[in-house]
Amino acid sequence: MFRKIHSNRDPRDTVYTELKKEFAVYFGKAGNCGREFTERFPKILFGAIIFCIVVSIALSFAVFRKPLPVAVKQRPKSTLKPLNDGFSEILRVGSALKETISLKKQVDSITAKKVMSKTDSLLLEKDLDLLQQINNRPQGVHEHLEKNN
Repeated sequence: MFRKIHSNRDPRDTVYTELKKEFAVYFGKAGNCGREFTERFPKILFGAIIFCIVVSIALSFAVFRKPLPVAVKQRPKSTLKPLNDGFSEILRVGSALKETISLKKQVDSITAKKVMSKTDSLLLEKDLDLLQQINNRPQGVHEHLEKNN
């Protein structure tokens, strides 16, 4: 089972050297044909290179062009009155906070019960909906700007 395998292969022979031996004739012919073509038709080769460069430039500007990023519209400056809007904003946030705290207390008291009745379930669902509506309201100056636009 663990018999040593003996090989008559030369350890200096590699896959590369064997491929080189096998295909050297073909690579030599291709190299000679290429050299003969470049020596015989240098102007045609130069013209082909220039043509490829021009086509590449034309394609890069016409076909493969990335669209320009769309400029972000700047919102028109609204006429905010910081004193009046600031106080009303503070009052609005304060009332929303009071409402959130009272709803949270109700939800906590209902969920603390071991057994809930149908009315408790309905009240809990209504309170959770109200909390979600409060959280989804636009905040602050953004609301004022959206009204003006």
